[in-house]
Amino acid sequence: MKISVVIPTLNEEESIGHVLDRIPRDSKYNWEILIIDGNSKDRTREIAQSKGAKVIIEKRKGYGRAYKTGFAKASGDIIVTLDGDDTYPAEKIPELVDYLLEHELDFISCERFSLMSEGAMSLTHKVGNKVLTLATRILFGVHIKDSQSGMWVFRRHILDSLNLTSDGMPFSEELKIEAWRKFKCEEVSIEYRERKGEVKLNTWQDGFKNLMFLIKKRFKRR
Repeated sequence: MKISVVIPTLNEEESIGHVLDRIPRDSKYNWEILIIDGNSKDRTREIAQSKGAKVIIEKRKGYGRAYKTGFAKASGDIIVTLDGDDTYPAEKIPELVDYLLEHELDFISCERFSLMSEGAMSLTHKVGNKVLTLATRILFGVHIKDSQSGMWVFRRHILDSLNLTSDGMPFSEELKIEAWRKFKCEEVSIEYRERKGEVKLNTWQDGFKNLMFLIKKRFKRR
């Protein structure tokens, strides 16, 4: 079975080598590592290529846009995502894939709060996440603890059935909403570590955009 790991990056030279080194590619699975790079100005692409990853440059802006490009290029039976800042446990990917297959799941979202390292997330980020997760639960009936997690494990074929409209940060919550509506999904707790490198998230601005997206998606005429 082939696993595609899709990682969006933008100026992650401090961390991307660590992330790629953590992926245990000597396991029983075949691996494809895709770096979707937003035209980094540092050595992110060179480091990733030296570690055996395939680099795809996506100059169009947007978190969701990067993932749509990565998903279109991925050839694996299972797709795994994570950030390039070393916050997510890439070393746990084989275990998560095993769990997906053994429990006959279609989609896993990795929940960060239960095993979060001290200092891994600011208080404002935690509060914003809780607000967005509550809104997701109320508006869509998706009972999860972490609507903004960026580490997912899922069967590639489900993408054909998901209506993914966002090219920005709301892509993360939209993907979960669509998956939970249509497939067998579960949240699994994972360790979440303090990031390496510059923080790129604008907590209040991005949080407000995510909330407005949820409201518009919920009440959009079908």
